[in-house]
Amino acid sequence: MSDGADAPVERLWEEYGDVFRGFDDLTLARWMSQTLGQLEGRLWRMSHPLVGAYRLAAQAGHDRQVWLKRLANAPGGYREAECCRAPLLPLFTRDIVESGLLCQHCGSTAVAFADLPPAIQLPIKKWAEEYAQVHDVAHWDDRQRKQAGNFERALDDAARRSEKLLARVAKTHLPKLLELYPALVWEDQDECLDVRPEDIVLA
Repeated sequence: MSDGADAPVERLWEEYGDVFRGFDDLTLARWMSQTLGQLEGRLWRMSHPLVGAYRLAAQAGHDRQVWLKRLANAPGGYREAECCRAPLLPLFTRDIVESGLLCQHCGSTAVAFADLPPAIQLPIKKWAEEYAQVHDVAHWDDRQRKQAGNFERALDDAARRSEKLLARVAKTHLPKLLELYPALVWEDQDECLDVRPEDIVLA
C-alpha cells in the first residue's frame, strides 16, 4: 500500500486519538489500567476495536509518560516492559524473528526473539520462514513476475496461503506465548498481500 493510500487512514486514527489526548493524566492512567484488566487472559486480534482503542490511549500515555507517574497500578499479572517501563502487552507480527515481540506503548522491541524459551522459538521460527516466502510474492521484481507466468494468480495464491498461515499461528503457536504473558496481541492482516482481518477464519 502506498504512502498516499495510508495518509487518509492515518489522519482518521489521529482523529480517533483525540479523545484520549483530551483525558487528564489520572483519567488516562485509570482507563488504561482498567482496560488492561479486560484484556487479561486472552489472545487478541490487532484489529479488535478494544485493542485499537487501547493502542491509541497507550500512544497518548507514552507521549506524556503517564505510566512513569505511577498514577494507577496495572493489573498484577503485567510486568514492566524494559523498553519504556509501561505494562508489557506484547504484539506478535510476521517479523517476529527479526523484531521480536513489540511494545504496544512505544513500538519498540519489548522481548527479543532470542529471549523467548527455546521450545517456543523453533516452531515459531519455522512458521516465520514459511510465511516470509509467501509474503515475498508481493515484492517480486519484474524478472520474478515474468517467470511466474501469471503473477495475479500467484499473488492470489499467496494471499490464500497467508490467510491459512496466520490462522494457524494463532491457533497453534500463540497460545503457548499466552502462557508467558497475561495477554497477547497478534497482527491479523497482511497489507502487502491485501489480506484483511475478516479474511482470517479461526473456526
